[in-house]
Amino acid sequence: RLLSLLIKPEKIIMLKMIAKLLKVLNSETDPMQISLALGFAMVAGLTPVGSLHNLLILFLVLFLRVNLVTFVLGFGFFSGIAFLLDPIFHLIGREILTWSSLNGFWTTLYNTTFWKLEKGYNTIVAGSLLISLIFFFPVVIFSRISINKYRDHILKWVQKTRLLKLLKANKLYQVYQSLSGVGGGS
Repeated sequence: RLLSLLIKPEKIIMLKMIAKLLKVLNSETDPMQISLALGFAMVAGLTPVGSLHNLLILFLVLFLRVNLVTFVLGFGFFSGIAFLLDPIFHLIGREILTWSSLNGFWTTLYNTTFWKLEKGYNTIVAGSLLISLIFFFPVVIFSRISINKYRDHILKWVQKTRLLKLLKANKLYQVYQSLSGVGGGS
């Protein structure tokens, strides 16, 4: 409560999000579950929320049991970036939707109920979906490699520091550990 008096509420929310992200990174969660969550969050966050493919993304997130905290945080992050990238998505979408060689293909898709529900005829939907699908696998692979490197080097180094050893020896930390389930506490 004292912390909320000293720090603005939006900064407290950001600090809590960073703490949750660090908790996920430091946990024993499979790096692939975290990486897939980030990839799916990128697709869902960069594309308009009302698009039909986001329902498929949500199903995959729940079916594949990816890390939900990472998905929610990533979705918020990429949704914020999407507003900045919308003009670029519009240009890319307009370009691919107006290619004369694809007119027949787009006309066929437009006449399907799925494509109308997907709103694939919208330049921002088309551009953002194309870009997010192109970057899906690179984001998943890069984040998995980064998580492994973080855990192998930075996390192991932090765990060996005297400061962390002193904090872990503290009774308050032990109570926190037992209540939060961090580090094998019940």
